[in-house]
Amino acid sequence: MTDVVVQDERATVLNFLADMADGRAEEAIAAFDEDVVYTNVGLPTLRGRSRAGRVIRLLSLPALGFGVEVTSIASDGALVLTERIDELRVGPLRVRFWVCGRFDVRDGRIVLWRDYFDNVDVFKGIVRGVLALVIPAAQRPMTPLQRPGDPA
Repeated sequence: MTDVVVQDERATVLNFLADMADGRAEEAIAAFDEDVVYTNVGLPTLRGRSRAGRVIRLLSLPALGFGVEVTSIASDGALVLTERIDELRVGPLRVRFWVCGRFDVRDGRIVLWRDYFDNVDVFKGIVRGVLALVIPAAQRPMTPLQRPGDPA
């Protein structure tokens, strides 16, 4: 029985990230608990679905975007940990950087989302992204995120 619960919590997180990457802001926001706490460590903490949802909606605007490649995922009960490569897009610029995320899931909703990243790696991602504007081969394509239950 525990494996089913763990899989559901992982699925909640993976579907949330996939919705963000697909620009499906309202579907992604629906994964949040009303009192979600969202923190990018080093930046202000956002509390509540409305405030955290603003970030998601911003990333779904036509000139902006979000991409994600999950390199590993682990869970222990309600806790789901992800190691990822996130991509932030501004027009043609694609900035990719390493992120470690913690998600606490309760009753099928994300109650805590905390991301950790390295500012030096973000800076390197900016440099690689600018270089890729001139030399596209400077960035490899991202591996698309598969939703749970999708065929491999």
